[in-house]
Amino acid sequence: MSYLSGKEERMWAVIVHLSALIGFIIPLGNVLGPLIVWLVKREEGAFFDAHGKEALNFNISVTIYAAISSLLLVIFIGALLLIALFLFWIILVVMAAVKTNEGKATSLISKYEGVG
Repeated sequence: MSYLSGKEERMWAVIVHLSALIGFIIPLGNVLGPLIVWLVKREEGAFFDAHGKEALNFNISVTIYAAISSLLLVIFIGALLLIALFLFWIILVVMAAVKTNEGKATSLISKYEGVG
């Protein structure tokens, strides 16, 4: 097991966040991308491990919200929810990657809710 340097660890933490964008190509890629990257590198640094867990948790949550919104398509509010969720997901994944690259705190509140 090799440990990552600070710069490499930050780079891999950014990659784990951005790997969710593979969901544009592969169904459930928004969960599989962060999961695979995190499983491969999780033991190589605490900073990366924390970001990998957060990225995975966030994308699993978004997938659950998308499934619920899809069910609500029957009453037509689901379409609005899916559009809002998609925009929310894209913006927060990019914001999380940028804040991670800056070496910011690992709390979900600071990255995924735009606080701090």
